[in-house]
Amino acid sequence: MIYLNGAIFCGLVCLLGEIILDNTKLTAGHITSIFVVVGAILSFLGIYDYFSSWAGTAASVPITSFGNLLYKACIEGYNTKGILGLFTNLLSTTSAGISSAIIFAFIVTLFCKAKD
Repeated sequence: MIYLNGAIFCGLVCLLGEIILDNTKLTAGHITSIFVVVGAILSFLGIYDYFSSWAGTAASVPITSFGNLLYKACIEGYNTKGILGLFTNLLSTTSAGISSAIIFAFIVTLFCKAKD
């Protein structure tokens, strides 16, 4: 059942993104930013934890999970190191994901040619 819940959760996030993309003048970058902020807001409200328990690790796949991760890293840093911990813990927690995205994007550009 967890596989079905995960597929439903990820599918709904993608469906929502496609509906926004098709019916507004927002670009993919705008929608990505909106989803990160929505993920942080859902984490702040305690709703994203419900999604994580319902959909399992599939809730960590969409871009909304990045907002969840940013929020949790800031709160953990603030609780351990104060105001400075907001920034230091944020960078140490998310650096692996950001670095791997940059490295994999570079590798893909070595094998694929961009269209005009």
